[in-house]
Amino acid sequence: WHPPAANADLQQKIVYYGALFVFYFCNYVIITYFNVAVVAGAVARMSGGEPTIGSCFHEANRRIHLILGWAAVSGTVGLVLRIIEDRSPKFGQFVAGLLGTAWALASFLVVPVLVVQNKGPLDALKESGRLLRKTWGEQIIGNFGFGLVFFLLALPGIVVAGVGVYFLTANNAMLGVVCIGVALLYMIAVALVQSTLQAIFQAAVYLHTQGIHDHGFSAELMSGAIVAKP
Repeated sequence: WHPPAANADLQQKIVYYGALFVFYFCNYVIITYFNVAVVAGAVARMSGGEPTIGSCFHEANRRIHLILGWAAVSGTVGLVLRIIEDRSPKFGQFVAGLLGTAWALASFLVVPVLVVQNKGPLDALKESGRLLRKTWGEQIIGNFGFGLVFFLLALPGIVVAGVGVYFLTANNAMLGVVCIGVALLYMIAVALVQSTLQAIFQAAVYLHTQGIHDHGFSAELMSGAIVAKP
């Protein structure tokens, strides 16, 4: 579904971007809900508790109104960035990339703030930025290594998917479908592991900003998670 042309009528643009916002909103509701459950369990465990799967989802259910609010904010930001990209294929993508990076950093601790402090989405965003500035200073950049590590882990899945496509073009549909199916399941598993570990790491970074350092991560790792701009 391609974005409407610049000379498209207003109704077409409203339908397109409205549907896009609904997609973003639903996507962020699901992502945030499970991240809240993981962070709730991680914070409880790092604080000496014994969380269970049930208790983690119970904490997420208690904050469903906050989750919906944050999904609306995130969906709006995602929609604005998409509109900027659509306005100009090159310059728009560059600007959206810069803004997206800044947004990812500013909102990095939002989920832990939602879990621990029960703040609303906008207050949680402000608190996330305040904690990062208080701990690492005003001029900060992210230094998270999850993307590269899990890209490397995803390479076997990409290779298997490529083999599956080869079998399909070689008229061996059964082997092709099996390879692509295995690759898809592997990629989903890698994505779930990445999301879970990143949520746990966010919980540890949050506790680090609160002066709690006995959470299983070294102080050097926490200090290097976010660094001052050169």
